[in-house]
Amino acid sequence: MQGSPGVQSAPPSAADRRIKRRRVLDILDRAGAESVLLTSQAALSWYLDGSRVHISLAGDPVAAVLVERDGDHMVTFNNEAERLAAEEVPEGMALLEVPWFANLQRSEDWFEGGGPPLAEAELARELRDARRSLLPTETERYDQLCRDAAAALTDVLTLADPQMTERQVAAQLAGRLVEAGVDPVVLLCAGESRAAFRHPLPTDAPLGRRAMAVVCARRDGLIANVTRWVRFGAADAAETDAELRILQVEAAAFAATVAGTRLCDVLAAVRGGYEAHGFGPDQWRLHHQGGAAGYNGRDPRATDATDDAVVANQAFAWNPSGPGVKVEDTVLLGASGIRSLSIDERWPTVEVAGRLRPATLQL
Repeated sequence: MQGSPGVQSAPPSAADRRIKRRRVLDILDRAGAESVLLTSQAALSWYLDGSRVHISLAGDPVAAVLVERDGDHMVTFNNEAERLAAEEVPEGMALLEVPWFANLQRSEDWFEGGGPPLAEAELARELRDARRSLLPTETERYDQLCRDAAAALTDVLTLADPQMTERQVAAQLAGRLVEAGVDPVVLLCAGESRAAFRHPLPTDAPLGRRAMAVVCARRDGLIANVTRWVRFGAADAAETDAELRILQVEAAAFAATVAGTRLCDVLAAVRGGYEAHGFGPDQWRLHHQGGAAGYNGRDPRATDATDDAVVANQAFAWNPSGPGVKVEDTVLLGASGIRSLSIDERWPTVEVAGRLRPATLQL
């Protein structure tokens, strides 16, 4: 990849790209296919080792990659080709241009080769499996991204006050993240009056006595997921009890996240944690509980039907929640177990099941 002015915590790795290409070719071997067209943000940013192939955060990628046995071919629109060639295309990859009104997914319109490639959707599970176990360079990038996301939350919330609005908090978080070369793909904030909402889009409501802020932050294609709480004034005994109990539910998720376990079985452990720690048997039904993390916010989200197996060097973001409480960090399953990536040493912690976990910031 050409030198880019964008922030990257670790440079692109030609060795990692070779490993990823080998993984995709192995998928083609098992499928008895000759080629596949990668079109999603997750697959492209993974395969291209962090290239930025988006314009709109909410839109489709502005490029696609045809993976064939004899090489890779990127296709993009004519109004995007110059930037991609200068900043994002890996060395040695062919770049094809089509008119801005063309359809990137119709490979027959722009590539003269063998038969039609498989669509990415036909190999979605296999490609997801291929990106589960992070390579060392990816882990380095993810570690730094998660720390930057956690630091942004610390920077903003330590200077917050009860009169600040949710939108002011979100705006400050967005500024910190963009300055760090990060795309704020999700920004949530709930003040005291809106603490019941699990996905609180920011409003002009003041923070009041207690508030939650959430960031899902993307850089190099990887997404960090972090939630933090702040409280102004004395703690309420019922609140602090619920905050500790939700951390115990999270501990049940961590304990179950071991190599070889299926995500649906981790979810079962989370359900048991809710009941064991006083939230009742149905609290898990009121919000998703998280799942594997990486090149999607959840890759995938855990449900009773998710039979994906946990593997070593895989990232996760579990987010148990209850009335007025939630916990969420991005973690990695390493050789010694679960390690939190989204750490800021300035943030207060409490020990739960032998791990330091984020407490509510008391101001």
